Amino acid sequence: MEDIRNCVIIGSGPAGYTAAIYASRAGLQPLLYEGLEVGGQLLTTTIIENFPGFPNGADAATLMADMRTQAGRFGTEFRGGIITEVDFTGPVHILKDDAGRTVKTKTVIIATGASAKYLGLPSETQYKGMGVSACATCDGFFYRGKDVAVVGGGDTACEEAVYLSNLCRKVYMIVRRDVFRASKAMQEKVFSRENIEVLWNCNTHEVLGDGFGVTGARLLRKDGKVFDIKVDGFFLAIGHHPNAEVFAQYLQTDADGYIVAEPGSSRTSVPGIFAAGDVRDRNYRQAVTAAASGCQAALDAERYLATL
Repeated sequence: MEDIRNCVIIGSGPAGYTAAIYASRAGLQPLLYEGLEVGGQLLTTTIIENFPGFPNGADAATLMADMRTQAGRFGTEFRGGIITEVDFTGPVHILKDDAGRTVKTKTVIIATGASAKYLGLPSETQYKGMGVSACATCDGFFYRGKDVAVVGGGDTACEEAVYLSNLCRKVYMIVRRDVFRASKAMQEKVFSRENIEVLWNCNTHEVLGDGFGVTGARLLRKDGKVFDIKVDGFFLAIGHHPNAEVFAQYLQTDADGYIVAEPGSSRTSVPGIFAAGDVRDRNYRQAVTAAASGCQAALDAERYLATL
């Protein structure tokens, strides 16, 4: 059995690595579990145009590698694998990983993120990061003056479509029903944009491409008609799933499974447990906001340890 640690960080995206930088600089000697996707959801894109300090854009893989190196420089210990079981009932928190190891710690920073929901099409997987995206604000800039499609009929889909309409020549909205699920206000914004065309009663049958990127989408309408549209970008806006199941037994979560934190902090419903990044942020889901919340969680953990 290992000694009781001061801090364990779960997750290796911008939130997790930033938490590690701050926690290690504070002398907490954090252990960071990197999970199955080292670098997190950010690696589903290539170039990040909106991360401060990179006027020519930042390569996502390089940015995450640099964050990891920075955290390691200050003493973060990295461990592969995932946490499969937790016990948050006592003052010392117990974690078990997929290699059968047990770790005891005074604080835990959960930065496991939220996974975008996809349609499950092989062609969609093939072109992920090559025209298929789940974040318009992350990748929309690359499609300036081009034609794109947005899948979904809720508020998020409408918001993404309106955002893209400011950049793109044409925006198709692929909606599987004959009505939006979005609020009236968001619907009105969509209908007010001349370059947004809503394709009602349609499901995506296949994402089309040339091996190098997306060239279109094949749609199946409710009446049985199959037709193609030409687009350069294919955006999914059908929701996200927070990666919080293993913690849900002990922590307060909202109706969609996001971890609930105290307003203005990263503190969860259990003392010594903190949440950062997309696992608690359902509104912004940006690399810079995730990094900021990782800083917040590390500072909150440091202050909590000072009270013990």
